Amino acid sequence: MVLKEPESMDELVYFTNRKLEGGKGKIKAWVYRKLCPKCGKARMGKPIDNKGNVKVRAKEYVCPNCGYKEEKEEHEESLILEAKYVCPNCGKDGESKSEYKRKVFQGIPSYIVECSNCNAKIPLTKKMKDLKSK
Repeated sequence: MVLKEPESMDELVYFTNRKLEGGKGKIKAWVYRKLCPKCGKARMGKPIDNKGNVKVRAKEYVCPNCGYKEEKEEHEESLILEAKYVCPNCGKDGESKSEYKRKVFQGIPSYIVECSNCNAKIPLTKKMKDLKSK
């Protein structure tokens, strides 16, 4: 599987590029904005007010072309997280896809990417959160 890296932040909902577990591994992950299910011409995004500012805490996503609206939870459950990484467990490069939904991993909500070589789970926690030791 060859993942296409994004060329602009305008085509993304989420992006991170960070080191893992004390420098043993690294990961670059992103989530593309999806095409409008109604018209299929434009990418869905948060609504924009009259001044041209994006409403950051909006509860819905809107198509800029046809005006189709979709609830935030429903929209984000249909997105896919793509990642390129160096596994902290086996040290090999890899690529993976997973659902764009946080799950609890060792007590912390995280996006979870699975290593294609050793099947180890690589958690993407919120910044500044450390995993709880066993």
